[in-house]
Amino acid sequence: MKHLLVYLFLFLSVFTNAQSPTLPIIPIPQKITPKVGQFELNAQTTLRFDLNNEQIALASNYFNQWLSKHAGYSLSTGKQNKNAILLELTPGVSQAEGYRLQITGDQIKIQAWQPAGLFYGIQTLIQLFPIQAAAVTKLAAVDIEDHPAFAYRGAMLDVGRYFFPVEQVKAFIDMLARYKINRFHWHLTEDQGWRIEIKKYPKLQEVSAWRKESIVGHYNSTPRKFDGQKHGGYYTQEEVKDIVEYARKRFITVIPEIEMPGHAQAAIAAYPELGCLDTKLEVGTVWGVSKNVFCPNEATFTFLENVLTEVMALFPSPYIHIGGDECPKDQWKTNATAQAIIKREKLKDEHELQSYFIRRMEKFLNQHGRQIIGWDEILEGGLAPNATVMSWRGTEGGIEAAKQGHDVIMTPTSYCYLDYYQSLHADEPLAIGGFLPLEKVYSYNPIPTELNAEQAKHILGAQANLWTEYISTESKLQYMFSPRAQALAETTWSGESRKNFPDFVQRLTVHLQRWKKEGYNFGNHLYDVKAQAKVAGNGVKLDASNPAQQGTIRYSNNGSNPTASSPVVDATQAITQSGKYVFQTFQDGQPIGRSASLELSFHKAAGKKITLNSEPAKQYSAGGPGSIINGVFGSDQRFNDAEWLGFSGKDFSAVIDLGKSNSLKQLKLRFFNNPGQWVYAPKDVKVSWSNDGINFGKSQSSQVNAGTDKIVPLNLALKNAKGRYLKLEVSNYGEIPAGAPGAGSKAWLFVDEIVIE
Repeated sequence: MKHLLVYLFLFLSVFTNAQSPTLPIIPIPQKITPKVGQFELNAQTTLRFDLNNEQIALASNYFNQWLSKHAGYSLSTGKQNKNAILLELTPGVSQAEGYRLQITGDQIKIQAWQPAGLFYGIQTLIQLFPIQAAAVTKLAAVDIEDHPAFAYRGAMLDVGRYFFPVEQVKAFIDMLARYKINRFHWHLTEDQGWRIEIKKYPKLQEVSAWRKESIVGHYNSTPRKFDGQKHGGYYTQEEVKDIVEYARKRFITVIPEIEMPGHAQAAIAAYPELGCLDTKLEVGTVWGVSKNVFCPNEATFTFLENVLTEVMALFPSPYIHIGGDECPKDQWKTNATAQAIIKREKLKDEHELQSYFIRRMEKFLNQHGRQIIGWDEILEGGLAPNATVMSWRGTEGGIEAAKQGHDVIMTPTSYCYLDYYQSLHADEPLAIGGFLPLEKVYSYNPIPTELNAEQAKHILGAQANLWTEYISTESKLQYMFSPRAQALAETTWSGESRKNFPDFVQRLTVHLQRWKKEGYNFGNHLYDVKAQAKVAGNGVKLDASNPAQQGTIRYSNNGSNPTASSPVVDATQAITQSGKYVFQTFQDGQPIGRSASLELSFHKAAGKKITLNSEPAKQYSAGGPGSIINGVFGSDQRFNDAEWLGFSGKDFSAVIDLGKSNSLKQLKLRFFNNPGQWVYAPKDVKVSWSNDGINFGKSQSSQVNAGTDKIVPLNLALKNAKGRYLKLEVSNYGEIPAGAPGAGSKAWLFVDEIVIE
């Protein structure tokens, strides 16, 4: 009776909101029609399907295994039409992976054109079960018609940085299957580890699969610290076959990635003749981009062809991913063999040499009936004829490739990199950087507006990427992956027309309960408060929300935890009191989610009008110009908290209108300084003042002395300064010096709160 009441409640919401039925299904099906009645599933229920069809049997076996694990029994096959689950292949369901699920009082019928559709119908059926399955389950009648918006729905797991055992890889695949993700991109080789057995080259197992130690903390921390512990491992060919077969039984294609020409240091450590240097290398122990790349000599091509021959024998996937990203050309520029090839092949430069490298490997794979996928750097120097591009450095690479008539998989960092922080709370576990909350992942549309209808056909789908530099355990892998991967799964399966974030959140809460019961770790930030002090009009106002857009957010201004009777955040009310503001979501009088706090300190510029003469980078402008005069200092550890403004290769210039003439005593500024991430404190600062905002006749300047700390403060005492307008000019560091990460590129400049006293 308890389970029946749960589903009667859910269907009540269906009838009150027919446009968006609220069933706990992710991804949301294309069409849901509630019916009258209910089906009772018990140990006497039978499964009916074509026993001679092995792939239908896969779907049936999956359901029986799930039922046995969660309800304690499995179903036998039978012929009766009543109290049965029917699995049927029919041309009536035209979409390749589509299905129709009908639940009536007599039976459950799942129909599909292909066995994969039956499997996806079973996934939907499983999600309709109560969280606590029982010997008798009553399922409300419904008619669901469903199919995917995109053919390619992917997830990538990097095992090169940290090795994950076979059972953990299978658990990862299980989560993909539950949410109708049909491509598992397996990143198998890296500078820090080679993870697949190649019988022709045993040193790949003996040497390349192991590194002597790993970084403790972030790559950009100085001085770097190491754990002193050997790390590694590899998958035997038998284990690879087992994993590929395990995925096949879940209708998932495994796409292996063998990196080239870059990210090759582990292989070169075992076989030095593959590299460009005479010196002996070791397997990489630091993250980032290694300059040690494959030399484009015949030994390398023979090695890679032999490796790929063994790889193709293990993976039936029509695609083989050959990497192609982040390949420094430094060693090629001084290598005699590389330069001889450039001359012989009449290539323009080292970028065209990389294209030559990729084209040669593509030709080899094409001859064996396979196609290549490469990261969007393979566009540089000319794209290989039949290549599919995986666009990660934004969407530009994908747009360019689609316009050239190439197939594209969209996976831009700003929407699809699940190794980025999902929350800005101080207690978040260490991540590579960036900020990618659940709602932003969900908002992604893989079809760029720059493409016309014909070009858009080349967008095969999208992929979530999980790089593991800072993910060494299965628990953290789960935390970073879910629920953001499920948000992207809904994007790629359901499509833009079916997406609704508040509805997704309502359905997701049921899945969070399932995961918790199963012992699966996940990131739950639905009710975590995001708070900002915003400059609006002539004052500072509080803005607070949570991703779920539910509950009531209350605050205190004295550092104490808010209570159910604390004031409610009012975004229309200006505040003038300094203090530590703490924000908390309340639901039914109880606090839920994590709180947020802002330390507000009012000064002459706080809440005033500011005009920027130089535009910040889009991804580091979320707080708007007012974020640097709102009375709140940015994080001492991160520059992505909406309190810092970031400028890529630009100077910073702004004018602040104080409203009336003031005697100005002191200017305080803070800059972020993290050369490892291409972020540098500026060279100098100039401040001038005026009463009309036009003629800034008087000024003071100061050099900025940056040490090794992340935060570089500047306190400038102003002499005889008086005016209504204050102009600030900050000079970008300029070109990043040789030997530093990003050498030759323009530095980033990050500016924090401008304090005027």
